[in-house]
Amino acid sequence: MKEKEMERLTKLKEIESDLYKKGFKNICGIDEAGRGPLAGPVVVAGVIMPKDSMIEGINDSKKVSEKKREILYDYIIEEAISYSVAIIGQDVIDEINILNATKQGVTEVVEGLDIKPDLIIVDALTHINTKGIPYESIIKGDAKCYNIAAASILAKVTRDRIMRQWDEIYPQYGFINHKGYGTERHIEAIRQYGLCPIHRRSFTKKI
Repeated sequence: MKEKEMERLTKLKEIESDLYKKGFKNICGIDEAGRGPLAGPVVVAGVIMPKDSMIEGINDSKKVSEKKREILYDYIIEEAISYSVAIIGQDVIDEINILNATKQGVTEVVEGLDIKPDLIIVDALTHINTKGIPYESIIKGDAKCYNIAAASILAKVTRDRIMRQWDEIYPQYGFINHKGYGTERHIEAIRQYGLCPIHRRSFTKKI
């Protein structure tokens, strides 16, 4: 690993390093993918990485190419002490709204971990049910914390794979390209073909 990348990862782990010094051992980073799209689920992922983990290329998933994310996904799940992924579908999003759906995903992720963390660090969310485990909400945590960045990659890759599968069923919408986000092409497709079963009705009322 190049020195510059080592320095970047060390900086990305500064918050976790301080938490390890305070006595925390199993720190779970949690992040989501898919709060903004017009279609498909929101995916929440949580991961506990080893204290000494330094996987080259881990970063906020938005800063990593789709191809690179797929590679990192395998490295992360291979090295993780524990990880969990929750998929909350568009029907639930329409029923309880996207924020509450995301919070529900956080709770499901915590319940799905094989090892109980002694601290959860989560990107921006507050007032969440972590089943009694203490948590810290960190604004832009996916760009500031190694464990949250790793979780962001798991969430993003999982959701992208789901949307690629939906593209095979509904190719006219172009899900393989925009993954359900409200691009000009996607909105034009909705106007031409109407809504399909995976569209979020609460997000598409004005289209």
